[in-house]
Amino acid sequence: MKINLANIKKAQKLLNKCDCIAIPTETVYGLAANAYSNIACKKIYKLKKRPKNNPLIVHYLNNQILKKDCNFNNDFLKLYRVFCPGPITFILDLKKNSKISKIVTNKKNTLAVRFPKHPITRNLLKKLDFPLAAPSANPSSKVSAVSSNDVKDDFGKKVKYVLDGGKSSIGVESTIIDIRNKPKILRLGGLEISAIQKILKKKIIISNNP
Repeated sequence: MKINLANIKKAQKLLNKCDCIAIPTETVYGLAANAYSNIACKKIYKLKKRPKNNPLIVHYLNNQILKKDCNFNNDFLKLYRVFCPGPITFILDLKKNSKISKIVTNKKNTLAVRFPKHPITRNLLKKLDFPLAAPSANPSSKVSAVSSNDVKDDFGKKVKYVLDGGKSSIGVESTIIDIRNKPKILRLGGLEISAIQKILKKKIIISNNP
């Protein structure tokens, strides 16, 4: 995929000003903002009409950058090596000195993190001094957006900018796994549980109560 650096620069500029934009990922498009900024993250909730008690997934370039915010364990590292970047979201313990906005976590001491595979979003993340809080780019009651046109149809001019990355290749949200103690799937998604189980070599609980 051809990367338009002018578009990435425009996205970077808006995010640095604590604006909220739409970004492409391999799963679905996301409504993205600076995960360290209360002002920026409030805009995501307002645009999505998302309940305040529903935490946001935060997107990182790699686990070296994530080290500042979260504690790792061996299960996380095993899955990270095989599946990241990719359609898997991890629930990890937040470090006490993390700068992640309390709005992102709903004041919990855990964080949902993901490493998106889309080359345009990875290029953008390289240029930012912060990770991106980015739930799916759709109003809370609607189907997730898988193209820039879907985002425009849902939000019109309410979203300052849509960084176009073509159609999302997977088209469903990431699989969410709580990896802190016994591995537990909190949301089925773009990565098969059997693939996760094969790497961890242990039984994985499926839970509907995150």
